[in-house]
Parts: sequence; C-alpha cells; structure tokens
Amino acid sequence: ALVDVKLNNIVGNGISGVLFKWVNYGKGWKPRWFVLQDGVLSYYKLHGPDKIVVCQETEKGCKVIGEESLRILTSCRKPICHQSLTRRKPCGEVHLKVSSIRESKSDDKRFSIYTGTKMLHLRAETRDDKVAWIEALQAVKDMFPRIPNSELMVQVNNASVSTEKLRQQLMQEGVSELAIQDSEQIMRTEFLTMQKQMLLLRQKQYLLIETLRQLEAEKVDLENTVVKESQNKSNQGAYAMVKHDRSEGNTTDSDDDPERVDAAEEETDDDDDNFFDTREFLSSSSFKDNGSDVRASSFSSDDGLNTLGSEDDTDPQIKSVGNSFPYIKRRKKLPDPVEKEKGISLWSMIKDNIGKDLTKVCLPVYFNEPLSSLQKCFEDLEYSFLLDRANEWGKRGNSLMRILNVAAFAVSGYSSTEGRICKPFNPLLGETYEADFPDKGVHFFSEKVSHHPTIVACHCEGTGWKFWGDSNLKSKFWGRSIMLEPVGVLTLEFEDGEVFQWSKVTTSIYNLILGKLYCDHYGTMQIKGNREYSCKLKFKEQSIVDRNPHQVHGVVQDKNGKTAATLFGKWNESMQYVNGECSIKGKGQESLSEADLLWKKSKPPKFPTRYNLTRFAITLNELTPDLKEKLPPTDSRLRPDQRYLENGEYEMANSEKLRLEQRQRQ
Repeated sequence: ALVDVKLNNIVGNGISGVLFKWVNYGKGWKPRWFVLQDGVLSYYKLHGPDKIVVCQETEKGCKVIGEESLRILTSCRKPICHQSLTRRKPCGEVHLKVSSIRESKSDDKRFSIYTGTKMLHLRAETRDDKVAWIEALQAVKDMFPRIPNSELMVQVNNASVSTEKLRQQLMQEGVSELAIQDSEQIMRTEFLTMQKQMLLLRQKQYLLIETLRQLEAEKVDLENTVVKESQNKSNQGAYAMVKHDRSEGNTTDSDDDPERVDAAEEETDDDDDNFFDTREFLSSSSFKDNGSDVRASSFSSDDGLNTLGSEDDTDPQIKSVGNSFPYIKRRKKLPDPVEKEKGISLWSMIKDNIGKDLTKVCLPVYFNEPLSSLQKCFEDLEYSFLLDRANEWGKRGNSLMRILNVAAFAVSGYSSTEGRICKPFNPLLGETYEADFPDKGVHFFSEKVSHHPTIVACHCEGTGWKFWGDSNLKSKFWGRSIMLEPVGVLTLEFEDGEVFQWSKVTTSIYNLILGKLYCDHYGTMQIKGNREYSCKLKFKEQSIVDRNPHQVHGVVQDKNGKTAATLFGKWNESMQYVNGECSIKGKGQESLSEADLLWKKSKPPKFPTRYNLTRFAITLNELTPDLKEKLPPTDSRLRPDQRYLENGEYEMANSEKLRLEQRQRQ
C-alpha cells in the first residue's frame, strides 16, 4: 500500500510501519516497527520479551505504510493498558539531520541510511512501500538544509566602507588634503584586515558545525550501543540458563527460541541477497539452483561446513569427502560466568603506548578471549574439508580444482575473525597446543618457539596432505587503530608431492576510541604452486562509506600467465569461481552469473558468547577429565589464567595472567 506522503503531514503526525532490518549473518533480516517523527527515525522489536505494543491507539495520527503494517494494527484486539503505551523504548534511533539515504541498485525494495558511524540496511515489503519511505525520509531530511561550502567560503566582495564622514570631519578641523588621504587609506586598510578576520571566523564556524554533526551522530550511536549492551548483559545469564535447561537431554540442535528458528530458516536466502548486493549483476535464480540442496558435514549435522555448489557438475565421491569421519560430541557453549564482568576503558590502558609493539604491552585480562594464539592457529583449519577435496581432485588429475579449493581454504581462515575484537592470550615460551580431531580427520600441533621476537610454529596432518608454518605477528598502535602484520610462510604439501605456499595479509582493528570496533583484512595474497598453477588473491581494504566490504577477488594462472579461473566473494561469507578470465564489470557479468560455490561460512553458534566465538572455536579449549590425563603440562588448555577467564573468574584470571607474564620476564 502506497501512502501519499506530504511534508506538512510528516512534520505534524509522523510515519510508521514495518521494515525489515539486516541484523547480522546469523539472524539475517528481521521485521522491526519503524517510527519517523520530529526528524528522528526510531525502530522497535515486534517479537520477543522486548517487543512493543502496536495498535490503533499507539499509532494514532501517524501515516502507516504497508499492508503488513496495517495487518498488525488491525490484528491487535486486546485492551491496551497505559503502562504498555508509555514503555516504548526504541532499540535504536537515527537522526536524519546527520544522515544520508541511499537506494540499492540491485534490489528495488532495499535502501540504507548512513549516519557517519554506521550503516542501517533496510528492506520494504514492496517496491511501492520503499518509495513511500524514501519520500518521507527525504522530505524530513530536507527540513535540515546543509550550508554549502561555497556559501561559507565566498569572498565578501560587495562589502564597502565610506570615508566621506571622516573627510568632512577632518576638513572642518583644517587638516591638509594629504593628511586626509593618508587617514582614508589607513581606514580602508584596517577595514580589509577586519574583513579577513571575519572570513576566518566564518570558516571556523563551518568547521565547528561539521564537527558537531559528527559528534552528534557518534553520541547517538554510542548511547544506543551502551543501552543495548547493558540490556544484553542483564538478560544473558538467565536467558542462557533457560535455553540450556530446555535443550538438555536433546541430542540434536533444535532451536527453542523463535528468533533463532527464524534466523536459521532465513540465513540461506538472506546471505544470497547480501551477496547479490555486492555483485549486482549476479542472477539469484541461477546461483540458488547450483547449491541449494547440497549440504554435508564432517563436523556436525547442522554446522553446514561442507557446502559445495554446482551439484550436477560435481563427482559424488568428491561431495562425499569428509562424510566418513566419526561423529564426536563436543560442547556447544562456554561455561556461564562466575563473576560479573567489570567495564574498563581500552583507551585509558593504551594511550601511552602509541607507536609501540602491543605484544610487549601488558594489558588486563578483560581485553582477552579465552583462547591462545596457538589455538587460533588451529582455528584457521576449521574448513579443512576443502583440503580433503583438493587432495581428491588432484588424485583425479584436476589440478585446477585443487588450487581453487586451496584458495578457498586460504580465505576461509579469516571468516572467524568477524566481530572478534578481543586479543588471544600470548603463549609462554615452550607452551604447546595439540588437537586430535578424528571427526575432521586432522591432527594438529603448535608451539611457541621464540619469545623475542614472538614466533609460533604449527604442523597439521590430514587425509593426504600436510600443513605447516610459522608466524611472527608485528603489531603497531596508531591512536584510533591497531595494525597487525603477519610475518611468515604457510606451506601445504599433498601426498603426490604438489606444494603450495602463501603468506597472510595485513589486519587492522579500527574505532578503538569511539564507535563500534571492527577488523578488516587487506592486501595481496600470492599462492605459489610448484607445478602447473598459482593463484593471486586481492583482499580489498574497507573504506568508511563502503557499501560492499570484505571483498576478495582473484585469478588462477598457469605457468604461461594465462588465466584459468576467476575467483570472487567475501572473506566473511563465501567464495565462488568461474572458469577462464572474467571481468567483474561489463561483459563479464553474464558468465559470472553462472558462478560455482567453493565455500560458504558455517552457521553461528546456538549459544552466542561475548567474544563472538564460532562453533568450532568454542570447542578448542574444551577440557574433559579423560583428555586432561593425556595432555602435557605445557598445553594451553591447562593454562590457569586462560581457564579462569573462560569460567568467568575475572579477578583470578587477571592476577594469574600478571604473575605468569612477570615470571616470563625474569
């Protein structure tokens, strides 16, 4: 339903209705009730304990957009108490005065609002609804016109000063003509000086206004974040306990929370939508047909790890690689915290360490996650089934498919870093980590072999392949961001003697002082092979207003430099390929629409953690009684400060971490 939106009506009463908001890759698109009033766009939840009451009385006087919105209004027949009407606290707010509105080029139902610090992705039910919302938002935004730079910086040429009164006064006093001319010249010079000073003040005013716009946007974003995090912390303990009780005794991963059920059902479609927004030329129908029914797993029946596109073109034996591994039950959540976590300012801890190597700075345990750098090395092998498939393709003489799977594996290791803003524990010299995962068919070992500089070495053996490497992570703090530069070479060798080597790209963590923390990976990754093919992958650096972040593009070339395949995707989502050379734009769009899926990121965990650990990462520090007897005393799982942090014993973890680091410095 299209509502006739006019400015005088918007200012007086407001606009309301349902829009679908992009939450994250776990939950996808969720319906929210949006209200536009007094230049502010607020949104509320329609489901769950924090849902709001929507009825004819609450939306009285508002223009309602959309048939679904009208259905919600008319379906509410219960009497509404005054307390329910006053308890309308929004999940978030956007001030249109400091925001910009952008329409999607690939989806006629989608648009986004950029506040200067975050992007709000929205989708209407119909195209007409989107047009109505855009008109309403733009009409309200036009109420706050921005002063053009040219108007603020223009030279005031038409300003003039009259010296006639001065001349008459001096002539009456009998002053000579030469003295009068000198006085007039002095007056004009002083006036020009004052004029320049006024122009300078005007420019400063413009800069202050722009700074205030940005601070206002950041203030609103920060307030929303603080309120949301405080609500999550207060409800997380009780909510997690209820979910644990419901799922106890159940051997499957059935979701009891309706929100999570919706997220699981919507994940595939919404991930595709997000991908097609990145690649505006892709055909959604052709892509979904390729891999919609292909789902296997060597780790867990619902993890969705072994996702492969192009079902018709894939050998059944290739698709079944990894399915013969035994099932081993592993934990799906971290222990509930014993203590309430204390808030602490990252800026107050590291403001005196700008330009220094952060690996040598002692930070409190509150900035750590309950994993060591040794375990993080193993986390890169979460999608090891790609190497199993690469080995199988090589056996069949298909070297191209082998390196394509190797390239997908090299990218997949970054997917677990999304939302991971906490620092892993720096291992002690001689600390080790050994992981035997029969359910993945791999045996992994890592050790810290040098303290100055910090060097970690690892070795892993799988089905028909070996993987090893060493890493020296150099980090620098630059005020608002941290830059991490890996130094080291990763080597992959298959049983037939084919070897691939590559190095990791640069990682940066942004918004340390203000705004939402996020990490990005950028640079060029060269995967060099000793036989027919090599691969070059380009990780695109994210800009402040980037509509499509996390992009990865690459090509596979033979010894003669001829392109055999083109890869593209996102390091936090999926990787696809097409045979031959193909441009991202222009004439290459038609062939890219038939792209085949190599890898897709697994589902998020059923029980989220504040560290944003993946399902696989949650299992890495698990310590069962049987396993404890077999581990050497140097294993990371036996490190006391890391174990205290996992259990939520923050005071003990902090004191133990300080003790261990001081002992190592001796």
